Amino acid sequence: MSIPVLKAFIIQYPDVKITVLSKPFLKPLFTDIKNVHFYDAEVNGKHKGIFGIFKLYKELKLLHIDAVADLHNVLRSKFLRLLFKLSFTKIAYIDKGRKEKRALTRSTNKVFEQLKTTHERYADVFRNLNYPLDLSNPEFPPKKELTQEIITITGTKNSIWVGIAPFAKYNSKMYPIDLMEQVIADLSKNKNLKILLFGGGEKEISALEILENNYPNTINVAGKIKLTQELQLISNLDCMLSMDSGNAHFAAMMGVKTLTLWGVTHPYTGFAPFNQLPENAILPDLKKYPAIPCSIYGNKVFKGYEDVMRSIPPALIVEKVLKTIH
Repeated sequence: MSIPVLKAFIIQYPDVKITVLSKPFLKPLFTDIKNVHFYDAEVNGKHKGIFGIFKLYKELKLLHIDAVADLHNVLRSKFLRLLFKLSFTKIAYIDKGRKEKRALTRSTNKVFEQLKTTHERYADVFRNLNYPLDLSNPEFPPKKELTQEIITITGTKNSIWVGIAPFAKYNSKMYPIDLMEQVIADLSKNKNLKILLFGGGEKEISALEILENNYPNTINVAGKIKLTQELQLISNLDCMLSMDSGNAHFAAMMGVKTLTLWGVTHPYTGFAPFNQLPENAILPDLKKYPAIPCSIYGNKVFKGYEDVMRSIPPALIVEKVLKTIH
């Protein structure tokens, strides 16, 4: 979710260099952003623990950093930014809005209103460093060229490509696989449409392979390509259908039309994909389940709310996808 913000920053402040500090596996997300340098935080290796963070600080000091924007605001980043503050480096950090998020997710006396988006919260960090930032006119990259390795799996793009990412970290945010199979069954009947299935993990890959084998015009790419290639492929989609999860944000940051399915979470929490229309969020029956959202991340579920996703009919999802691609 930080990537659209960084891209806006680089366009509006082209003379400023940004160093992104994060875990190494995320590096492919940032490689195409001009003026952005990626620095590996080896939190399970040489940068582990307090002494590791101090070592990381000494390494970063060699880069002559003028300001620190903490977009994470967790214990590790708090300690790191404290070290910078003690050396008189200007710092700013994200306000996660915990109080209003608690009001939005409590079961009684709920304050049901749209909270500031996480994208705007990230932008506020840069604004607090005296870099006014406007996210209202985003520029998206052109579609990436597909490598021969990807084409071997997907075939040449000569039809409409719809990505489907049916999994999420918590079951409460995942559309039931039997209902998703109905969605895929209906969409796969369209000969001018190819379905590309995304996911990760052995169990997920096995489930996607079954779907691939059972339905025409359906290809599982999970477990077959690396993150860099996955991003290339996603940039060529005509539409992405995802849970409230990472693949939705991957697609949105590239300007791909993104439909999201929401369970016990809700777009009001501020985690909707970037620059997507409100109607692209497909919600459960809020009259039947008025206490949604139960939590910010889907890790808490109110009693009786275990099956909220089943209130979203597959036919509605199919209708939304077809409307989006035409």
